[in-house]
Amino acid sequence: MTADTPYERLDDDDYPAYTTGRAAELLGVTPGFLRAIGEARLITPLRSPGGHRRYSRYQLRVAARARELVDQGTPIEAACRIVILEDQLEEARRINAAYRRAARSADPTAA
Repeated sequence: MTADTPYERLDDDDYPAYTTGRAAELLGVTPGFLRAIGEARLITPLRSPGGHRRYSRYQLRVAARARELVDQGTPIEAACRIVILEDQLEEARRINAAYRRAARSADPTAA
């Protein structure tokens, strides 16, 4: 396999490999649920050349988290907002950790 083979996409979490029907089947939801979380701007599926929605593995994980919240009784709009905020918090924690590592390496005597 060379670096430019299409098989490399199999490991790409962002590659839109799943149709709406297959994504819904994997998550145990309806295609309407996927459209609803798209309308809530939780995920934005890419489109095939024919205009059909395609989802990546990363998007399926995000959708699965939203489904967990909805299954617990959270309204879909609120569930989407919670997932977005959780993602933003995680990113902020990653950035803070990187700053702390950089500060420690710049000043090894700092606590």
